[in-house]
Amino acid sequence: MNKIVLALTAVMAMTSAASAADLGARPYTKAPVVAAPVTSWTGCYLGAGGGGAMTNNDYNDFVTATGAVLDPNITGGARGWFGTVQGGCDYQYQNWVFGAFADYDFMDVHGDHSTLGGFAGQQKQDWQWAVGGRVGYLVLPQLLTYVSGGYTQGHWKGTDYSFLGAPAVSTSGFTKGGWFIGTGDEYALTSFLPGLFWKTEYRYSEFDRANTDITFFGGGLTGATQTQKLREHSVRSELVYRFNWGGPVVAKY
Repeated sequence: MNKIVLALTAVMAMTSAASAADLGARPYTKAPVVAAPVTSWTGCYLGAGGGGAMTNNDYNDFVTATGAVLDPNITGGARGWFGTVQGGCDYQYQNWVFGAFADYDFMDVHGDHSTLGGFAGQQKQDWQWAVGGRVGYLVLPQLLTYVSGGYTQGHWKGTDYSFLGAPAVSTSGFTKGGWFIGTGDEYALTSFLPGLFWKTEYRYSEFDRANTDITFFGGGLTGATQTQKLREHSVRSELVYRFNWGGPVVAKY
């Protein structure tokens, strides 16, 4: 009996070895490559940041009744900082991005100002808002370069002027609209935090001419008016959080 069991065991062992040899080596298959998703620029966003502004003001005084010029044209300047909040929406088509936005700046931009020859004061801009559009091109999946433009409006506070240290005359504050153009870039920080972007933009703004009556300090017309033409250069940087619509958009590079 034992001889029969041993014989059967030997036959089974040889059969298993032959079957394994017939199977051969298992073929090697390479794991499929999973493509990294491309950042989607389609969707709406909110942003906040700040920057610096520089204003040039060409102004002079004239007689209100006749228009006769009282002093030569003077170019003054103002410098300062601002904080900004922004919202907008974009749409991506292949490598192109089209969008619209609106922003509001709260500002402290001020500089020396004069009137009627020897009267000196400080002029200050305290807020500005803008609404416009932009067109951009994706030079990289994560990097957008763009140009922007639209309508803007700013506010300048009233100015008090002194003579030999004593208050003398003043001009009222004013709000003026105008236009702006800009250029900038925006970079996706989605590897750090999904939905986070960093935007930097240079903007040039030009405002309509402002004419303000020059009054005696405390009231009363002097019979003179000041005319001003303001132009502004600003650089802004913002962190943007984008609420994307749908999945990734495939762009061609």
